[in-house]
Amino acid sequence: MELKEQRHNFKYLDIVTVIFTIVLILSNFASSAKIIDWGFSLGGVRMAFDAGTVFFPFAYIFGDVLTEVYGYSRSRRVIWIGFGSLVFSFLMFLLIRVLPGEATWQQTVGQPAFDSVLGGVSFGGIVLSSILGYLFGSFSNAVIMALMKSVTKGKFLWVRTISSTIVGEFLDSLIFVAIATLTHVFPRELFWSLTLTNYIFKVLVEVLFTPATYMVVSKLKKAEDVDVYSDLSDLSPLSF
Repeated sequence: MELKEQRHNFKYLDIVTVIFTIVLILSNFASSAKIIDWGFSLGGVRMAFDAGTVFFPFAYIFGDVLTEVYGYSRSRRVIWIGFGSLVFSFLMFLLIRVLPGEATWQQTVGQPAFDSVLGGVSFGGIVLSSILGYLFGSFSNAVIMALMKSVTKGKFLWVRTISSTIVGEFLDSLIFVAIATLTHVFPRELFWSLTLTNYIFKVLVEVLFTPATYMVVSKLKKAEDVDVYSDLSDLSPLSF
């Protein structure tokens, strides 16, 4: 059932929004916690990625689902909800970081240990790189999905999801790693390793999960009784 964007009582939009937001927040905490080594090099570049990369591709998959099923305007709203959740999380961890630690905790764990693992999500480079990478990547992904759905008349979902991911994940990975490197969150010598590996891994996850994306999209369209085509005159990210 093809519909333009209009008022509708959705059964599962809130659930998809919660899952999207949880994955987004977890990916940012994991990014500052550990760098994972794939164990091989590609063209002389060591393949390694920040641990947040394990989570983040799923945020894009759910972002694709949001735009495909519910339309760009609702996807845009969820992206801004995710942004607000990120900012709130960063501010709360900043508060936790500056509050005084209990004496036994200081002896057994200590402030330096907290700062080295979770301090990054409370200030500085990781916050700026996460927010900018997320906004540029997510909005470019959603806009491309909306435009291509109109161009393809709702056909070839796999072309839309993979094409939007290729662009969105490129912008996200490049901006995130570049800013995090310039602000000394990541070592400079790992810039190309992290950028290339983040990008390759994220796109591969999108490709591998294409059948699952098809299944989720199909079930949601039937359950919600909609197939939204976005209003292409309203693709500005500056609305809520």
